[in-house]
Amino acid sequence: MAPAHVAIIMDGNGRWAQSRKRPRLFGHIRGTKRVREIVQYAGELGIKYLTLYAFSEENWGRPTQEVSVLMKLLEKYLVRERATLMKNNVRLFSIGDRSKLPDGPRRALEKTMSLTSHNTGLQLTFALSYGSRQEIVRAINKLRETKQGVISEDELAQALDTSEMPDPDLIIRTSGEHRLSNFLLWQGAYSEFYVTETLWPDFTKEELDLALNNYSQRERRFGLTSQQVSSEANVQ
Repeated sequence: MAPAHVAIIMDGNGRWAQSRKRPRLFGHIRGTKRVREIVQYAGELGIKYLTLYAFSEENWGRPTQEVSVLMKLLEKYLVRERATLMKNNVRLFSIGDRSKLPDGPRRALEKTMSLTSHNTGLQLTFALSYGSRQEIVRAINKLRETKQGVISEDELAQALDTSEMPDPDLIIRTSGEHRLSNFLLWQGAYSEFYVTETLWPDFTKEELDLALNNYSQRERRFGLTSQQVSSEANVQ
């Protein structure tokens, strides 16, 4: 069964550029081009939700010049891709603390989200100024404003940034790193993981096919036994 929700930790832009003796900026530019290809292909495959880890809460600690470049690239992407998103019926969404974004990228993000809000195809979610621990703390503080006593799992899940989407079925990380890096910690509790040595600028449609094929061969048990999963499937 194909995953409904695929999340990708896009890693390796800087190393890709450095391996070619180019500045890190070159890798980020090439990475944005890869986003367009993968978004379009995911829509063609019928994937319902695609979440891309574009800029983490921790990324604010990078050199000021690099952060500035990343924000400018984000703004340009959001403006440039509006027509394509509309043509492909893609709805843009975001998770994270976007109040921290500079005015230009934030306005571009909000306008593109508004323009695509009625689209019914793929939901493309950018995780921007996002950290999962920070997201959980925000959710708890929000619940404390209106609720007393014990907080249930469902209540916390509904207070998270991702309340409007299902948990990811598959989380892909490029560049060979084996860690979540503060990404979808709550939502990824039972996600399948796929790690590839391929750096993000080289992550092609064929690479996504490899990840999806690997996913299709797995048995998702959610803490149950294989026999229980098989019995439930037969009942359905």
